[in-house]
Amino acid sequence: MSLLASPPRRWCSFRLGEACFAVDTAAVVEVLQSRQLTRVPLAADGVLGLVHLRGRIVPVIDPAASLGVARDTTSGATTNLVIELGDDWYGLRVDEMLDVIEIPPGRVEHPTAVTSRSEAVVGTFAAERWLIHLLEPEQMIHSLVRLPPHHPGRLGGTYGGGS
Repeated sequence: MSLLASPPRRWCSFRLGEACFAVDTAAVVEVLQSRQLTRVPLAADGVLGLVHLRGRIVPVIDPAASLGVARDTTSGATTNLVIELGDDWYGLRVDEMLDVIEIPPGRVEHPTAVTSRSEAVVGTFAAERWLIHLLEPEQMIHSLVRLPPHHPGRLGGTYGGGS
């Protein structure tokens, strides 16, 4: 089957600041509103906290910084788009959920230096109102939660009384 004959894929679109992004609906578990986050000391900068969801501990991350977007601080929104990668769930803090859209593969443009905001952007789609940046969730999550280099004195050094 050729790319042009491929069926449209469904994408869950959302707004971060003034930009629009989307992830494949196959990765989406659900959308959560207004959940209390538990902060995590010494977490990577992209990790906002943790939320308990149906027996799972879900890290909530802020994709705005790695995507080069200024967050909309006026809305006060606390919407988390929960996605699944392998056996793990992650919450993406977004400013506003938009819509689920179908995009024919032949209408997806490959990102360029002008349209790409990060290596997680795998394509762009010109919708009526937005230029939608299509994201690869796994690439985005890994770029957001990269841990800083190990600092030996930061967490103690040895355990069990060793010298």
